[in-house]
Amino acid sequence: MSGIPSLATLRGRTIGTILLVAAQITIGLTHVFFGVWLVFGELSFTVYGGLPLVYSFYTLAFGMATLICTYGIWLGNRWGWLGTVGVCLFVIVADGFTLLNLPSVPGIPKSAGAAEIVYSLAVLLYLFQKQVRSKYRF
Repeated sequence: MSGIPSLATLRGRTIGTILLVAAQITIGLTHVFFGVWLVFGELSFTVYGGLPLVYSFYTLAFGMATLICTYGIWLGNRWGWLGTVGVCLFVIVADGFTLLNLPSVPGIPKSAGAAEIVYSLAVLLYLFQKQVRSKYRF
C-alpha cells in the first residue's frame, strides 16, 4: 500500500474533481458571459458613469483563465492545478483588498467578495490534499 487513501472515482476521475470542474465551468462561463456583456455594454456607457472598463476586461479575463485552468484540471495536467491555485490566490487577494477598502481591481463588488474568498479557500483546501496533489505529480 502507498499510504495514500484511494478516492471514489467515476470513469477514472474522482468525485471531487468532477464537482470542482462542474463548479469551475459554471463560474468561468458566467464570468465570460458577463465580461463580454460588460465590455460591449461599457464601451458605450462608461462615459455616463457605468462600471470601470477595467472591471469588464478583468471579468472576461478571469472567466477565460478559469475555463482554461479547469480544462487542465479535467485532463489531470499539472499546469491546470497550478493555474487554478494561482487564480484562487489572486481572487483571495483582490477580493480581500476590496473588502478592506484597499486599492484593488476597480469595480469588484463587495457583496460577492466574501463568498468568492470562501469558495477559493475551499478549492485550495481540496487541491492541496495529499491524494489530490499526487494525481498532479506533486
